[in-house]
Amino acid sequence: MAVESDVFDLIIIGSGPGGYHAALRAGQYGAKVALIEKQNLGGTCSNWGCIPTKALYASAKLLEDVQEKAAAAGVKCEGKVVADFTVAANRKNEIVKSLVDGIGGLLKTRKIPVFWGAGKVDGGSIDNGFDVSVTAKDGAKTTLKGKRVIVATGSTPALIPAFNIDHKKILTSDDILHPDFKTLPKSMIVIGGGVIGCEFANIFARFGVKVTILEFLDTILATEEPAIIRELKKKFDAQGIAIFTGMNVLKIEATGTEVKATTVPASTPKEAIDAAEKAVHEAELCLVSIGRAKVSQNLGLEQLGVKVERSQVMINKDTCETDAKGIYAIGDVTGVFMLAHVASHQGDVAVANALASIGGFDVKPRVANYSVIPYTIFTSPNIGSVGLREKAAKDKHGSVNVGRFFYASLGKAKCMGEEEGFMMVVADASTDQIVGATCIGAESPELISEITVAMHHKIKAHELGEVVHSHPTISEMVLEAVEDVHGMAIHKVGRRK
Repeated sequence: MAVESDVFDLIIIGSGPGGYHAALRAGQYGAKVALIEKQNLGGTCSNWGCIPTKALYASAKLLEDVQEKAAAAGVKCEGKVVADFTVAANRKNEIVKSLVDGIGGLLKTRKIPVFWGAGKVDGGSIDNGFDVSVTAKDGAKTTLKGKRVIVATGSTPALIPAFNIDHKKILTSDDILHPDFKTLPKSMIVIGGGVIGCEFANIFARFGVKVTILEFLDTILATEEPAIIRELKKKFDAQGIAIFTGMNVLKIEATGTEVKATTVPASTPKEAIDAAEKAVHEAELCLVSIGRAKVSQNLGLEQLGVKVERSQVMINKDTCETDAKGIYAIGDVTGVFMLAHVASHQGDVAVANALASIGGFDVKPRVANYSVIPYTIFTSPNIGSVGLREKAAKDKHGSVNVGRFFYASLGKAKCMGEEEGFMMVVADASTDQIVGATCIGAESPELISEITVAMHHKIKAHELGEVVHSHPTISEMVLEAVEDVHGMAIHKVGRRK
């Protein structure tokens, strides 16, 4: 067993968007940092999540635009426009490699060493420091000493034994984004109509795959505004995506040439399932996208007094510190918000608090802010949201004003051929404070960022409406929607103040 002689200010286990971000931030403050990673720099987001899916989405969206919008815009494509998924997959792989290499370069520049293997906290305390072992794939062990520890081990696709995931015909999202996955099936079953399932359904349907979604709940994207769901379902219907909601998938079986998913209505009582009439859905491949499981096993946390409940590392959400003083946790493993940008935010908070507790660094303690968290769904059209949905806003604030504006009424959207969708902004009727917004349509994730900034800085709806927006731009969607909160949108016929 090798022993690293240096004593690190911070040891970070996991190099995803929380871990590597925290390492680089700590390096900016002059801290001595060790980063532990057992697989790939960048974690799920860079390798099997955010980045590769958006690369494939970009290819699918370009194909959609050429097939459906080019001719109307005066661009003729001689012959049939077809997809080459192998080329798209290779491009995706190149993008992933470029970004992962970039992370490695940043760490090297900051002189942050990466120890490859599985990290485990073997013991220690905030007063005497912590011993962290790193077990490499070949079994070799290295022991590190650190004053503080940040756990950023992330999550992995959730598995259900009855689904018989074989990673060949019955796949997880990791499998379908593997660098070697380059051949399209003719048909695919997607188990789960949440964010992951809908994003993949959109991508593969656009590439010509016949897609079937099986969802247990009564609707896809159950946390979204009903009007948003209706808008997306119209597009999915046009793409030929078959959606079966309220379906309980009992089992998935792989045969030599196909996959079969057996279902009953989700409303079927458990005791009546055996006798219930069952439906069988068939396809060449099945993608299981039923959520993410937190990676908190074999980290040595419980023996130090860290509370772990149902694989979730429990933290003080304000400081990101666990019950064991000096040990912090960030990102998916905490279950607070399983979003890459939240992991990065928590990384900033954990680093600040850890280094402030050590002393000697030009950094002050920080408190995490979860009050305004944007998130996006990269279907076509895109979806972006922040804050409360309309019903939740009414439940919390009582009376609210809602502004709505449609892409079809926006000059720039018409010029772009992007007339699908709308934006809605919800404001507290008594204070005019913006409490939520959602948008489906072109560049909606970018538009939601403006609303997020406004909410963070307590800018009211009428105040945001007073900000001059460049014309013609898609950002005028925000201007018109917040003006409509008070019935004053210029390019909409509706109520008057």
